[in-house]
Amino acid sequence: MTIDSLRTIRRLPPTLVNQIAAGEVIERPAAAVKELVENAIDAGARRIDVALRDGGRSLISVVDDGAGMDPEELVLAIERHATSKLPDDDLVRISTLGFRGEALPSIGAVSRLFIASRPRHAAEGWSLSVEGGAVAAPVPAALNQGTRVEVRDLFYATPARLKFLKGERAETQAAVDMVERLAMAHPTLSFSVSDASRTLLRLEAAQGELFDARLARVGAVLGGAFAENALPIEAQRESVRLTGHAALPTLNRGTAQAQYLFVNGRPVRDRLLLGAIRGAYADVLPRDRHPVLALYLELPPEEVDVNVHPTKAEVRFRDPALVRGLIVSALRHAIAAAGHRASTSVGADTLAAFATQGGGAPGGPAPMQAPLSRFSGQVSPSWFQTRGPVRPPAGLAEAAAAWQAPIAADLARPSARAEAAVEEPAPDHPLGAARAQVHATYIVAQTGDGLVIVDQHAAHERIVYERMKAELLSGTVKSQGLLLPVVVELNEASVDRLAARQAELAELGLELEPFGPGAVVVRGVPALLGQSDVPGLVQDLADALAEWDDARPLTERLAHVCATMACHGSVRAGRRLNAAEMDALLRSMEATPNAGQCNHGRPTYVELKLSDIEKLFQRR
Repeated sequence: MTIDSLRTIRRLPPTLVNQIAAGEVIERPAAAVKELVENAIDAGARRIDVALRDGGRSLISVVDDGAGMDPEELVLAIERHATSKLPDDDLVRISTLGFRGEALPSIGAVSRLFIASRPRHAAEGWSLSVEGGAVAAPVPAALNQGTRVEVRDLFYATPARLKFLKGERAETQAAVDMVERLAMAHPTLSFSVSDASRTLLRLEAAQGELFDARLARVGAVLGGAFAENALPIEAQRESVRLTGHAALPTLNRGTAQAQYLFVNGRPVRDRLLLGAIRGAYADVLPRDRHPVLALYLELPPEEVDVNVHPTKAEVRFRDPALVRGLIVSALRHAIAAAGHRASTSVGADTLAAFATQGGGAPGGPAPMQAPLSRFSGQVSPSWFQTRGPVRPPAGLAEAAAAWQAPIAADLARPSARAEAAVEEPAPDHPLGAARAQVHATYIVAQTGDGLVIVDQHAAHERIVYERMKAELLSGTVKSQGLLLPVVVELNEASVDRLAARQAELAELGLELEPFGPGAVVVRGVPALLGQSDVPGLVQDLADALAEWDDARPLTERLAHVCATMACHGSVRAGRRLNAAEMDALLRSMEATPNAGQCNHGRPTYVELKLSDIEKLFQRR
C-alpha cells in the first residue's frame, strides 16, 4: 500500500459501515439480547421469551406477542437509521427504549439474521433473512401475532470479535442479567430465558400497584432477603421523581452488581447516579462494600439526554445537581428512619456459621450473603443535609441522657463474666433487656421472642457519632477543658497539618495548638467524649490529614473528624458495665438513627429468634 493510496478519501462500502456500527452497538451476545428485548417492549409485547445456545454464539432467539410488522416494515427494519420511534424527528423528547435504528442492521451485518412477524388482524405473517448484510426478499410465514427474531452464528462475519468473548457460562449469565434488568424496569410484563437444556429465568407479570409490583419483581430476582430488608424510597423535587427500594446497610455485597438504576424505564449504569449512591451510604458502609437497591428515576424526557452513547447505558441530566441531591437525601432519610434496625441476614449468617462449625443443624438456614467485611479504613461521608438533632422517642429520653454521661467506673478484667439474671420479664423494647455481659465486650439481651447480642463499642461509637453530627448541625458542640493539658509528640509535618486545621478541629470541640516543632498541646476535647484516648485520637487525626486532598469539602473533613473522635470516645471492648449501663445503651440505640451498624459499616448487634435457636439444638 502506497502513501498516495492512504491519502485518497473514499466512501466505505455499506457492509463495512454496518460492521463498524455493530462493533459499537453489539459487542457481545448480551448486547444483542438487550436490543431485541427492547424492541419487543417498544412493540407493546406482554410476554417475551429468549432462547440461547452456546452463550448466544450459535443462537439467540427472541419471541414476543407485540404489534408485529407487515412486509414493507420488515424491509425497512433492517435498514440503517430506519425506525418507527421518532415520529416527530425529535431527539429531545425520546419516550421509547430504542430510537437509533441501528440494532437490527448491526446484528445482520455480523450474523445470520432471520425475522418473522405478523401484525394484529393480519391473515398471515412474513419473514426475511439477512446474512452478512445481504438481504433476501420477504416470504410468507406461519406464526402467531408478534415477532420472532433469530440470530445465528453471531460474529461469523467478524471472527476477530469471537476471540474477545468469554466462556459460554459467562456470556449466558451476562444475557440473563440483561433480561433481569429490563424485567425490573417493566414488572407488568412476563419474561423467560432458556438454553438448550433448561429454563434459566422465568418471571411472570406482577400484579397490583406499580410500586408493589416493582418490589415483587426485584424480590423475585434478588431473593427474599431483599424484600425482607428493603426500605421504601419515595421522593420528589420539582419535576424529578424517585421511587424504589434500598436494602438496609447491613445487607450489602462485595460489588455494585446488585445496584439497579432506571431512568424513565431504561436500565442505566450512570456515573452520576452511582456516585450519589456511594455518597448516601458513605456514612454507614465501608468503601469495599456496596448497597443493594433498585431505584427508578422519572423526569420529563427533555430533562435528560439518552443519546449519549450507542449502547444507551449512559445518560446526561440537564440539572445533575438536583438529581444527585434528590437521590442522596432520599436514601439518607430512609436509612435514618430505619433507626436501629439491622438486616435479617446478620442473624442468618450467624446461624449459618453455628451450623457450619457444628456440622450442620437439620433444617438450618443457608447463608444469605457473604460475611460482612471487618472494615477499619477511612470514613468520609458528607451528611450535612440530613435531618437535625436526634430526639429520642417518648419514654426513652431519661435513659438516653443517662448513657450520654461517661461511664465512671472501669472495673475491667479480661475474663468473661455474666451479670446476675434479672427476675422481671423482658420489657417490650425492640432490643430487649440486658441479661449479661460476656468477655466485657458483648451485651446479651433478652427480647420477647429471642435474644440480641450487642457489640458495646460498635454500638456506642454510632451513638456518639450521631450526637456529634447533631451538635455540629445545631452549632452546640461543647468543649470540655482538660484539668491537665496533654502534650502529644508528633513529627514536624504532622504538627504543621494539625495547626493548619486548628480552626476546623475547634468547631468540633478539640482545642489544640503547636507546642514546639515536634508536639502539640491539647487543652480541650469534645464534652461528649468524656474520658478518651487523647494521644491516640490526635495521632489518628494527623495520619488522616496526611491523606486529605486540600480540595476536599469542609463538610467531608469534619465528618471524618467526627467519625475518628467517636471511635476514640466510645466505650471500649473490655470495659465492665453494670445492668443499668447496659440497658441505657440499648435504649439509646433504639433512639439513634443508623444504630444497626457502626461508623465503619459493621453490624452493632445480632438478633436470634427463639425458633432459630431451637433449631440449633434440634428441638424443632
